[in-house]
Order: sequence, then structure tokens, then C-alpha cells
Amino acid sequence: MIRHAWIVLLFVLVVSGTHDVIAQAGIASLSSLRFLGSYEVPYNQPFKGTTIGGLSGIDYDSKNDRYFLISDDRSAIDPARFYTAKIQLSEKGIDTVVFTETRILLSETGLPYPNAKQDRAHTPDPESIRYNAKTNNLVWTSEGERILNQKDTVLENPALTVINPDGKYMGAFQVPHNLLMRKTKSGPRQNGTLEGLTFADDYSTLYVSTEEPLFEDGPRADLLPGKALIRIFQFDVATQHNVGQYAYALETIAHPAFPPTAFKINGVPEILSLGNSKLLVVERSFSTGRLPCTVKVFLADHSQSTNIMSTRSLQENPPAKLVTKTILLNMDDLGIYIDNIEGVTVGPNLPNGHNTLLFVSDNNFNAFEVTQLLLFEVIP
Repeated sequence: MIRHAWIVLLFVLVVSGTHDVIAQAGIASLSSLRFLGSYEVPYNQPFKGTTIGGLSGIDYDSKNDRYFLISDDRSAIDPARFYTAKIQLSEKGIDTVVFTETRILLSETGLPYPNAKQDRAHTPDPESIRYNAKTNNLVWTSEGERILNQKDTVLENPALTVINPDGKYMGAFQVPHNLLMRKTKSGPRQNGTLEGLTFADDYSTLYVSTEEPLFEDGPRADLLPGKALIRIFQFDVATQHNVGQYAYALETIAHPAFPPTAFKINGVPEILSLGNSKLLVVERSFSTGRLPCTVKVFLADHSQSTNIMSTRSLQENPPAKLVTKTILLNMDDLGIYIDNIEGVTVGPNLPNGHNTLLFVSDNNFNAFEVTQLLLFEVIP
């Protein structure tokens, strides 16, 4: 998650012939996206003793026609949690959004995660969530924490955690060494780690992306063209180990900040597998002084890119081949207000057989931002 910023990602599940065989499928053909409509969830909407907000990830379970949405609340407002919802879609847009349940994310201890006042070293930072239709489990990402100052030091590693639909801890993927937090300027930046998440290859592969470059991989994105490279990590689901890493080049920041020295960012908040080493990648740019975000969606392919698992620094040893990318959509062109988009999923098909994509924004529990759902038709 980007505090005061956002981006998107996408993922698809389908039910094959019979209900006892679940298969994952990519989008067979994607030439463009047609905007169908938007929906705004009321600010601070109460639901079963919680406050709805900070929605940073979304995924669709087609068999049960339900959506999973994770909140990036770090147990500060309510315990860290995710929601399920029923969302009625049509070729005319989003008809209704009805939240049906909320579940607390439970740690390995079996207890809810603490907030920063209770235990700063074990406070979660939830960002993305994906449903595995074969195992009926979910995987969610936490960005961890990196605080270094005279008063305190907090080094909490990013995490990829497996839970069941009730939120119970079921295990975790082994995070590679270059994703561990450090006191030195190496490894992940604070609040710039594991944001994007997607299953692939019939749930045998999991891809995870960092939002911003690792320290040793070079500078963050800026207003001028540069070599801001993030890593896309490939995991084997069976072993839960990292088996590949690929370098992806970020776009420049879309607008200057006001004042010029204030916070600004461009990063990747979400990714989505399209099959055959292809990914949909969302980049989100935010600059202080400008409330809307610039969100761009790219078609990416890592099939010919260099596996950089053994490369310590991309700045010192640039990869021979980057992940290729082609722009699919700039949401600025829609002519509507775009908020902090951080999640995306494939929804049900339209009557004409076309796939749908549903994006969600993280309002940061801020009254000046909105929890926004955007619906698109996939044009083959």
C-alpha cells in the first residue's frame, strides 16, 4: 500500500465442466477495455462491528459467486480483516454491492494481529488477497515495516500468508533473502514491498510484485525518465519457495508534487496472471497537491526476460532483458475522477460472453478519498 496513493491488479478463476474439478484460466484474448460504470461505497460504512475502508485487494470466487476484499487497516481501527461481498454486475455497470461477512486475519498464534501500540514488531500491513479454488484457501500479502529513528527501530519482514476462509492461519511462503528488512540501505523500502499478487498455471504458480525498487536495485520512480526497476517474484505453490525473479521498469511519476519536495510516487500495487507468462500490471502514480491518481494498466510478458534471482543489485548488474510491457489503458482518458486503485479481479462474464474486470480503490480511511469500484468489459 502507498499511504495516500494507489494501484491495481487482476486475477481469474473459472469452474470447468463439473463442480468437482476446479481450473484456473487466463483471459484468452485482450485487445482493449471498455468502461461500463462505477460504484462508490459510503465513507466509513459500518458492517458487523467494523468500519469498511482501506480496501486494497479484491478477488472473485466464481463457484460461489462471492468476492473477497482485504482491508489495509493495520489493526488500528478494527482488527486486521477481510470481507466477502455479493456484487451484481451487468453490461450497464455495477447494480449493487452487498457485504455479506467479515473475517479477522489470525496470526500463527491463533489470535488477531496486534496494532502498533500493542506490538509494533508484529503489526500487519495487508495489501492483496487471492483465492485458491483448488484448496479453498486464500493467500494475502503484508508489506511489513521498516522504521529507523533515534527513538525506535522496527524491522518487520514482508509476508505471504495462507489462511482458510475463516481467517485461520494455515502456513506461509518462504520469503527470499532480498525481501528481508535491514537497518542498512539494502532490501525493501518502507511501504514499498509486497503489493501485487496472482495465481497462475492452474494454481501451481504464484507471482508477487514489489511496489517500488529494492534499495540495491536503484532509485525510486521520479518525474524524469530513469531506470526504476521493481522485481516480480515467481513462487512454486507446492514447495512455497521462490523460483524466479524478473525486472520490470516503472513509468515516470505523472505529475509534480506541490510543494515540489512533497511526497510523490509511482509504483505497482497489483498484478494479474493472463496465462503463458503474461501478466496484467497496474501502475499508480500519486503526487501531493493533486487528489486524483493516474492509473495505467499494462500487458506484460516475462517469457524472454532474464531470471535475476542470483543478481544482488540491478543497479550494479543491469539485467540483459526486462519484462516487456505494452500499455492497455490510461484511466485519465476515462474523463472521470479516479481514486487510489489498489485491487483488481476478473469477474463473471457478460451476456455476450466477454470477461469483466473489477477494480477497487483504497480510501485510506480518509474523508477526502472514496472507496470506488470500476467495472470494465474485456474486448477480445
